[in-house]
Amino acid sequence: MYDASMASLRRLMILGSGYTGRWIYQLATQRSMSVLASSRRPELHLSYVEPNARLRFSLDDPATWPSLAPDVDLIWTFPAAPLEQVQAFADHSCGPSQRLVVLGSTSAYDQDRGQAGGSAPWIDETSSINTDLPRVQGEEYLRTSHGATVLRVAGIYGPDRNPLEWIRQGRVGSTAKFVNLVHVEDLALVCLLALQEGNAGETYNVSDGHPRRWAEICAEVSRRWGIVSPRSSDSPEVGKRIVTRKLVDHVAPVFRHPDLYEALEALQAPAPSSFGETPARDAHSLG
Repeated sequence: MYDASMASLRRLMILGSGYTGRWIYQLATQRSMSVLASSRRPELHLSYVEPNARLRFSLDDPATWPSLAPDVDLIWTFPAAPLEQVQAFADHSCGPSQRLVVLGSTSAYDQDRGQAGGSAPWIDETSSINTDLPRVQGEEYLRTSHGATVLRVAGIYGPDRNPLEWIRQGRVGSTAKFVNLVHVEDLALVCLLALQEGNAGETYNVSDGHPRRWAEICAEVSRRWGIVSPRSSDSPEVGKRIVTRKLVDHVAPVFRHPDLYEALEALQAPAPSSFGETPARDAHSLG
């Protein structure tokens, strides 16, 4: 899956310092890539980054845009909205020779489909998207006008973002709704591989490839760990099932965490956060 040519890629800039951005930075540096990271407040949010690799950047502050080097590839980790700011920034800072990977969400496919009754639809990259959503408008502009590779990402979990806690706290319950998940470590590697293997202007769905009903997950979690959600299981939503064949065939053939329950078992082991502080939440749905 990973090869040594990753280290020879040109410099990488991570736009955004949230949960996923931190994992991308850690993985890239482990693979000897030259990587920079940006934040609205780098002195506060980028303590895990070498000082000379920290940059101040804000999409809504054009004064910060010139600080981005013109010869870097970009991984955009936060919602690409509003459209006007996305257009202005991309026209200023995204050159034709740069590779650009944009993290979207599988919520782009939510158009009142599979929400009540019937069966959960299978969703691939040819499925229609909701272009009324501001972030989808931004993603599509970057894809069609600047050749961005868009990753439509399912619900992200991992250290400090544990589905067992979602169940314990009642954020989710034992319903028939399908959920699609991806471990943050796998997502970080997919982002790096997308720079190397992904096609410009293409969209790839990203999940572990195993849609599961919350009822199934809750039952297994109760059996293994005795954790039961206080949330009512009476919900008509059926969700959706994400197809990842395109990703597997062209970008990431193997995931490190394909088995949700093995990954949850590993998350139970006591260990400090990889980055020493509680990470911010990304804007991704549980689906």
